[in-house]
Amino acid sequence: MNGLEIVAQLTALIFGVTAHEFAHAWVGHQLGDTTAKDQGRLTMNPIAHIDPIATLLLPIFLILIGSPVIFAAAKPVPFNPWALQGGRWGAALVAVAGPLTNLMIAGFVALWLQLMPLSAVSATFLLAMVLVNVGLFVFNMIPFPPLDGSRVLYAMAPPSWREVLDRIERMGFAVLLIVMLFGFQYISPYVAKVTTFIVHFLIGSLRV
Repeated sequence: MNGLEIVAQLTALIFGVTAHEFAHAWVGHQLGDTTAKDQGRLTMNPIAHIDPIATLLLPIFLILIGSPVIFAAAKPVPFNPWALQGGRWGAALVAVAGPLTNLMIAGFVALWLQLMPLSAVSATFLLAMVLVNVGLFVFNMIPFPPLDGSRVLYAMAPPSWREVLDRIERMGFAVLLIVMLFGFQYISPYVAKVTTFIVHFLIGSLRV
């Protein structure tokens, strides 16, 4: 991967995680919870959302080691589940808003790639936008706390499962890092396959 591709991927990551977190905040606000707005998170300003380690250093490390899956995390948008309309289904809507926003960005940019004449540099940045946002969608939909997919699972799960998910989520982001550290080699092939399938569906055999 050359320098231009690294810059393109980091740019796409910063934009993707910012849009992702803004979507969480916006949907939560629409459902009656003002927590994110009160804490300055209802914004597309990346500074409000970026975590230096999880948003920047982690993806740089994955890019440098040639990982087939590049992911990052921002500072989680706070929300009060008791203030949301719809109970746990409201919380699921807030959660899924982030990944779906990434998927919509990827779809729009893929259409742009297909229809518009582009320079090699522009195509590199736009292709990175597709790849990164699809990756963010797939990774965040893994149903393991504190990832967004766990909130969707929580809304549908029986009470016994919800208790387990609650216990895991109370452990915080550290438990996810431990799981990724020891289980990434087992998870990444599946994440890569799903990501590749979606990317191929969006852009087909496009060559840039």
